[in-house]
Amino acid sequence: MNTSLPLRPIDDQACVAPQLPPEAMAEAARVGFRSVVNNRPDYEEGPGQPTSAQIEAAARAAGLEYRHLPVQSGYQSPEDIAAMAALMAELPRPMLLFCRSGARSARLYQAAQAHG
Repeated sequence: MNTSLPLRPIDDQACVAPQLPPEAMAEAARVGFRSVVNNRPDYEEGPGQPTSAQIEAAARAAGLEYRHLPVQSGYQSPEDIAAMAALMAELPRPMLLFCRSGARSARLYQAAQAHG
């Protein structure tokens, strides 16, 4: 995958990334992603962080499925894990998940795989 996006593969059908701006959605689609999951709560670090609505608009314009599943950085509840497992069953692959650093998205994805 030739891209400037800061991607880290977590399996053959998913990658995680740190916070992505709306402009990154076109690049994600270009390199073959079919869906994006944003695990970052809006305004987690105050103003300046792009909102889910801004990213969703860019993702949909690029032809991507988009879901916002905000979770806390230090704790993913059983409900969060079940919701991610449902998204994994619903969304087309390959999928791109992101949060502030990519770590919580990776943990959530792996927990959802074990759950499912």
